[in-house]
Amino acid sequence: MKSIAYVLTALAVFGLAFWAYRENYATQQVLSQTQRLQRDIGQAQVRLRVLRAEWAYLNRPNRLLELSDINFDSLGLLPLRPNQFGRVDEVAFPPDPLLPITNPVDVSTMNAALPGEQFP
Repeated sequence: MKSIAYVLTALAVFGLAFWAYRENYATQQVLSQTQRLQRDIGQAQVRLRVLRAEWAYLNRPNRLLELSDINFDSLGLLPLRPNQFGRVDEVAFPPDPLLPITNPVDVSTMNAALPGEQFP
C-alpha cells in the first residue's frame, strides 16, 4: 500500500513540476509580448508627436495665406470677413416630422351640422 502512495506522490510531483515549467515559460512569453507592446506604444507616441508638430508647422497662418495668394487663380480663396457669417436665428431649420398615427379614433360628429345650421 505504501508503494502505491509513493508512486502517486511521485506522479503528483512530476505533474506539478511539468505544470510549473509550462507556466513559467507562458509567463515569460506574456512578459516579452508586454514589453514589445509597450515599446510599440512608445514608438507610436513619438510618431504622433512628430506628426502633430508637422501638422502645426504646415498649418501656420502665414504659410496658408501665402499658399492662398499663390493659388488664387485656381482656388479663388479670399480672407474671411465678419459680415460673411450669419446669426443662429437666421438659420432655417427643417420642421419636425409629423408623428405617425398608430391608434386612429373615429369621430362621428365631424360631419354633423353645427347648432343653428341645417344638415344637407
